Amino acid sequence: MAILLNRPTTLALTIALTLGLTACNDAQSKAEATAAAPAATNAAPDKAQAIAFIQDAEAQMAQLSIEANRAEWIYSNFITEDTAALSAAVGEKVSAASVNFATEAAKYANVELDPANARKLNILRSALVLPAPLDPAKNAELAQISSELNGLYGKGKYCFADGKCMTQPELSSLMAESRDPAKLLEAWKGWREIAKPMRPLFQREVELANEGAKDLGYANLSELWRSQYDMKPDEFSQELDRLWGQVKPLYESLHCYVRGELNNEYGDAIAPKTGPIPAHLLGNMWAQQWGNVYDLVAPDDADPGYDVTELLEQKGYDEHKMVKQAESFFTSLGFAPLPDSFWSRSLFLQPKDRDVVCHASAWDLDNLDDIRIKMCIQKTAEDFTVIHHELGHNFYQRAYKQQPFLFKNSANDGFHEAIGDTIALSITPSYLKQIGLLEDVPDASKDIGLLLKQALDKIAFLPFGLMIDQWRWKVFSGEITPAQYNQAWWELREKYQGVKAPTDRTEADFDPGAKYHVPGNVPYTRYFLAHILQFQFHKALCDTAGDKGPVHRCSIYGNQAAGEKLNKMLELGASQPWPVALKEVTGTEGMDAKAVLDYFAPLKIWLDEQNTAANRQCGW
Repeated sequence: MAILLNRPTTLALTIALTLGLTACNDAQSKAEATAAAPAATNAAPDKAQAIAFIQDAEAQMAQLSIEANRAEWIYSNFITEDTAALSAAVGEKVSAASVNFATEAAKYANVELDPANARKLNILRSALVLPAPLDPAKNAELAQISSELNGLYGKGKYCFADGKCMTQPELSSLMAESRDPAKLLEAWKGWREIAKPMRPLFQREVELANEGAKDLGYANLSELWRSQYDMKPDEFSQELDRLWGQVKPLYESLHCYVRGELNNEYGDAIAPKTGPIPAHLLGNMWAQQWGNVYDLVAPDDADPGYDVTELLEQKGYDEHKMVKQAESFFTSLGFAPLPDSFWSRSLFLQPKDRDVVCHASAWDLDNLDDIRIKMCIQKTAEDFTVIHHELGHNFYQRAYKQQPFLFKNSANDGFHEAIGDTIALSITPSYLKQIGLLEDVPDASKDIGLLLKQALDKIAFLPFGLMIDQWRWKVFSGEITPAQYNQAWWELREKYQGVKAPTDRTEADFDPGAKYHVPGNVPYTRYFLAHILQFQFHKALCDTAGDKGPVHRCSIYGNQAAGEKLNKMLELGASQPWPVALKEVTGTEGMDAKAVLDYFAPLKIWLDEQNTAANRQCGW
């Protein structure tokens, strides 16, 4: 499935960042008036003061989160100028409080606390993505720049020579469907025009946010972002390199095969046999997932003999029944059914009488039981999978509802995405047969096609998921200067992805800005982690379920032992370092990409055979 933006979570600090740092002076002064601060004395703050501050901040943020969740839900479901204004107003309150609490938390950084309070203090201090400088004028400038960058992206369009103008989703559809290299190149270049005006704004935003990070006691924004993973920042970077090293050989085999097949389709002049792949040929605006070119690279006789979209129609599945079936996956593992309020308050169908945000998302409105999904469901195989994924978020949210507010989140930001995807990995042919959608499970000869289709999205994504923040962290630390923004971007894309710009790029361009998460300031490493963790969780749960077959054929549907183990991890929320949570399911405290390799082992053998037979020179 497509990589999505942040889903709403219960952590108010995260909500503040999603809504943007738009605090006005009045809102900030009110938050400052109510926040607990160290006593007005020259003495260093003590443990009692720190705990009192944490308790007060947690209580205020818990209450603000409910207000923000409700306002954002109403806005997303009834898009008008009025609901936008209400949502923005609450966002200002939450953002102002978040900035103030982070600043106050920094004052207690050297106070010795018990593990739980120390963890809460670190969450308060480090959860800001764009920390505002203490200078009110600079704070306002940062909020204005953030809003302007989002506006430039959101309003972006490209107009073709024939006068037809397309938005980003429309251009993305063209990139997915067209096989005309000239048309693909024009769309690719055209979308990147919208990013050019972002460059000076982004440069100034980095300067201001770095100043804000220093006010919180961090060397720069890179150190702050990397401080949220229960490891020293540099150790976390090394951990990412280690994980990438494990999966790189599999990626290189996939890259080599796809490049060869594209060469067969387009010829040497468009798709060379060697070197990086031109980025516009991979079926995606950012070449981050390659599933849209499956028809160009699929092996002979890859058709599994069924189409889930057709099966859903044949079996009379409507939108409500699709969600009910996904719920039954979780209840089969031993989880309690969803509350009645889920069914009466969720949005399953796109209304005909109003504008809504159709982006699939999972919500927790009251930090307890008011969980919902919001998506404009299509009766397709893709949305059947997405529904299972979204309910993964909801069951995670409900599992940690007994935790204190600041721990009502996933163990790290990769876990929430990974849980939804872990469940989706169990939507195998055997699962489809168990629930009556499929008569017979295809034999193993069809597995290569199914695995290749998954790899084109999940394995192709890995280096892209890694390099976005590799670039940003170097920008934040000053290792990449403004004069090198675009050059460094493409150097990293070639290094990690083996993908190149299809036309000359200069520093007049700002190609990072053409990817929403850069102007939107959404951290991206979480998606890389999720793509590693989901396979590690899946393998461990399949082992618990006693499945003895190939792991890519395993479904944990109906296995309560696997469900019990999963629930123990989910209940922890963010209360423990992520290695502790990880151990509940996997038995180990270390992330390990070996499970990715096990899952795709038959495909790796097949890819290498194809590349050898075609005498392909792999690597770039």
